[in-house]
Amino acid sequence: MARQNNTLFLEQWLRTNVGGISYSVSGHSSLSTSSSSARAIIQAWSEIRDSLQNQTFNPLILQSLKTLLNSQASLHVADPQAKLLLSVLSSRSFDLPSESYPILLRLLYIWVRKSFRPSTALIGSAVDVLSHVFATEFGSKKSPSFLAEGILILGAISFVPSVSESSKIACLELLCRLLEEDYELVRLGEEIIPDVLAGIGYALSSSVDVHFVRVWDSLLGIWGKEDGPRSTVPTALMILHLVEWVVSGCIKSRSLKKIEAFSQQILGTTKASYVPFALVMVAAGVLRASRQAANGQGLEFVSRLRISAENQIAFTAQQLISETKGYINSDNDPANSLLRQCLSLALARSGAVSFTAPVLLCLASALLREIFPLSHLYMQILLFIHSSGSEFDTNKIKRHLDSTLFKEAGVITGVFCNQYVSADEESKSLVESLIWDYCRDVYSGHRQVALLLRERNNELLVDLEKIAESAFLMVVVFALAVTKQRLNSNFSEEIQREQSVQILVSFSCLEYFRRMRLPEYMDTIRRVVACVQENESACISFVESMPTYVDLTTWQDFSSKQKMGYEWSKDEVQTARVLFYVRVIPTCIERLPAHVFRRVVTPAMFLYMGHPNGKVARASHSMFVAFMSSGKDFKDERVSLKEQLVFYYMQRSLEGYPDITPFEGMASGVAALVRHLPAGSPATFYCIHSLVDKANNLLSDANALKADDWKNWQGGPEPCKKILELLSRLISLVDIQVLPTLMKSLAQLIIQLPKTGQTMVLNELYTQVAESDDVTRKPTLVSWLQSLSYISSQAKMEVFTSKERESKENSTSLGTVEQQARL
Repeated sequence: MARQNNTLFLEQWLRTNVGGISYSVSGHSSLSTSSSSARAIIQAWSEIRDSLQNQTFNPLILQSLKTLLNSQASLHVADPQAKLLLSVLSSRSFDLPSESYPILLRLLYIWVRKSFRPSTALIGSAVDVLSHVFATEFGSKKSPSFLAEGILILGAISFVPSVSESSKIACLELLCRLLEEDYELVRLGEEIIPDVLAGIGYALSSSVDVHFVRVWDSLLGIWGKEDGPRSTVPTALMILHLVEWVVSGCIKSRSLKKIEAFSQQILGTTKASYVPFALVMVAAGVLRASRQAANGQGLEFVSRLRISAENQIAFTAQQLISETKGYINSDNDPANSLLRQCLSLALARSGAVSFTAPVLLCLASALLREIFPLSHLYMQILLFIHSSGSEFDTNKIKRHLDSTLFKEAGVITGVFCNQYVSADEESKSLVESLIWDYCRDVYSGHRQVALLLRERNNELLVDLEKIAESAFLMVVVFALAVTKQRLNSNFSEEIQREQSVQILVSFSCLEYFRRMRLPEYMDTIRRVVACVQENESACISFVESMPTYVDLTTWQDFSSKQKMGYEWSKDEVQTARVLFYVRVIPTCIERLPAHVFRRVVTPAMFLYMGHPNGKVARASHSMFVAFMSSGKDFKDERVSLKEQLVFYYMQRSLEGYPDITPFEGMASGVAALVRHLPAGSPATFYCIHSLVDKANNLLSDANALKADDWKNWQGGPEPCKKILELLSRLISLVDIQVLPTLMKSLAQLIIQLPKTGQTMVLNELYTQVAESDDVTRKPTLVSWLQSLSYISSQAKMEVFTSKERESKENSTSLGTVEQQARL
């Protein structure tokens, strides 16, 4: 909070509150990094004094002044030095160069602000000199810096308590005249705005009330003049903190007359010349100052002042809504854009205010269009790509990322949510619709832009995604507020379900931008999923919002050439959204009718089983597992669908194994289907035969290689081992009707293995059967294993005998050849 007694140079304090915006000061830096030595400073004063005594202008005097200016952070100007400066200003013996005037005025300003009690007589003399300088020199030597330093020193003198009332009035009169007659100079040098505002701040804090309203008129009206300075966010923020500083001083000194005039004439009756963005920032500055005062003193007049400020903000918001007719995406007026930004920053820096519908809607508009302007950016980028073919100005987005507005997005979101919590039902429904529609627009826009920019302009894409990530956080925080407001007994179950589905769909659209684990996100998901999974219609509504197979595999908005090159597996934005559905749908699978699952879910599920990203493919297998595990009745439509899906599931899984299909995902799917299909189901037999065929193919490929690592089972091909492992596990899972077929097929596979492989697989099977508690199938399995071991050993003996016979035959042949050779 601003305090007058610890703010030495108001213009510097204003700059620090802008939020990273840097301004030079009147053509020279008030925070100069260079600093002259004590010797140089003494020398500079000496040269100025000598030049004045000799009554001849020395060109080096300008350099001396600059030397002093460079040390202003540590420079102290006492009354004798101030008298010397005034003598230089008033001397008629030499004509000073134009650039020396702003420096002389700045040095006098340092004198006024740093002196504990400047000489009253010397201050009176300074007022006379300044009046003469501006009457005779300013007209021919006008410059932005001359104007700024003049306003700054005049305001500073009027702020000194010990200065006579007549001197103060003279300074205020001259200051007002400069603002009213030469305001266009501010536009020519916008770097001087902090100095001009600081001078106005000093003037408004003067102990005299004369010209108080007149100065306010200049502050609030200068920005709206045709040739006046530009209206910008940094300027608006400085106005906010300027007013905070001024009002804090008035409250502290109990300047009731000024506060009353401020409340009634400035905030109470808005003049046509007052610019809306400046009024909003003035009101916000009042709120900041009044909150600090109310916390410490509880003064009644502060409460009235606060009410006036809140009413002014609400009135300005209402005017904006009326002018734009509430439209968010169709309003391209720069003035309205600035006003939305200022409203959001004003509320972010002034704290909570009472709810009004216009303020809530303006905050929503600011968030969606000004702070996270993704829809607008996507439109511009696509226009550049498709029409001109030129590169988009990436610096535009970088500037936005570095802006105060974007950096305060979190605070603005908090204010927005607080307004939402206090809102009426109509306003709540309106902003909810705006946020949910925005999420869909971002999904659609970013999907297009990402596909076009990837590997073409990755830097631009990264910057866009930084904005989108912050937008995702905003949506999460808002969605949590919605769940707390809507998902309770005060609302019907239908409303609760509708909002839950909307939140899930919105989250799916922004899932691509979820780069961290957020407690707010998890809390919201848990609450809305619990609501959806309790009702069949809500489950159906959510599932049917999933993109269709046609949407997933084609892109209708692309040109024919681009459409031919579209690859669904490389569409990362779409993949993230589908992955969200694939993870959430299992939570409500019990309530989802089989025909809806067949029509909507299965096409996407089987498509993404073939996704090259293992995480996505595994999630699709998990979806299949969830469906196979759902439902307990073996006589309904769900069972029939399960059996039908198995045939395509095995084809889809095995055709991509081992290159694409993750074994863990397929193994979990196979385990689920053998557990949950009816006993003796043809689908189970098909699953076994498919696995066996795949294993045979893999074995054939391995045998064809005749590699040493295949003969040594330890280094054998992993895909084949894993299929055998899966088949081995199934002996304890399949029903009794399927078990004989599985045992026969598995035995045939084991016999084909190398000696080491047979031994290892049989040992694993022995261990598995020994640990089994299934008294029904254990005797059968023990007998089967004994027979299999015997057959395996016999096969080994036959192989050994065959090899021995072949060796003897080779030896005999070799002997015959050697004998013939000797003959």
